[in-house]
Amino acid sequence: MCADRLSRRALVTGASSGIGRAFAEHLASRGFHLVLTARRADRLETAAAEIRERHGVDVQIIVADLADPAAPAAIVDALRERGLSIDVLVNNAGFGVAGRYLDASWTQHAAFLQVMVTAVCELSYRLLPPMVERGWGRIINVASLAAHVPAPAGHTLYAASKAFFVRASEALHAEYAPRGVHVTAVCPGFTYSEFHDVLGTREKVDRMPRFMWLDAATVAADGCAAAERGQPVVIVARVNRFIAWVMRTVPPSTARAIAARTGGRYRKA
Repeated sequence: MCADRLSRRALVTGASSGIGRAFAEHLASRGFHLVLTARRADRLETAAAEIRERHGVDVQIIVADLADPAAPAAIVDALRERGLSIDVLVNNAGFGVAGRYLDASWTQHAAFLQVMVTAVCELSYRLLPPMVERGWGRIINVASLAAHVPAPAGHTLYAASKAFFVRASEALHAEYAPRGVHVTAVCPGFTYSEFHDVLGTREKVDRMPRFMWLDAATVAADGCAAAERGQPVVIVARVNRFIAWVMRTVPPSTARAIAARTGGRYRKA
């Protein structure tokens, strides 16, 4: 993904760690200036300082909690006040809710949907028009292999939100690729990050075979490359593409049975 160092800038959500941090590092290494946003100011400031020193690009931060319905508009307002235009949007921020649907409060589910669906749609809606006007832009939505397999117990809204990313990305790409804006859903499988620690499933997922795991840098590099190619959906790594192919190929009842049998290995249900 080529950048004009004097003008092109990327906004990365959930950028303080994990896949978001990896996208920030990768884009900075390609010459993009950055705006990083997440909830934790101290970690954002550390990330920004390290990326500035390592890559020599301008890095600004906006502290925001996307679970707040006002956050997407506030982020865009802050960009406008600073005179910053966004050429690449990486919708990465997210989290999981452990357990079955009724194990969590509706407040938790509402916050999840706000972060994982509504904020993604609103940021894309607000930042897309200038990209279309300039005739160049990239929107990268970090989805998951979960979008391509039946959802097991304990995966109620997570898999659904990731499937939403895939379908919305496909449609947006079809609408705006002819005008220079590529939209890509990036679908990794198990990736080394803090996600499972926060979810409380680290002990379970550590039992998964090592060949199933990706590093965040690979996810970011493959995602950016797919966006540059104009590929609306990319499943990262051969093992994950094979899993998705199997799930498309076998009868739906068989796919659901496989998902039910394996889901307990990495989900609380």
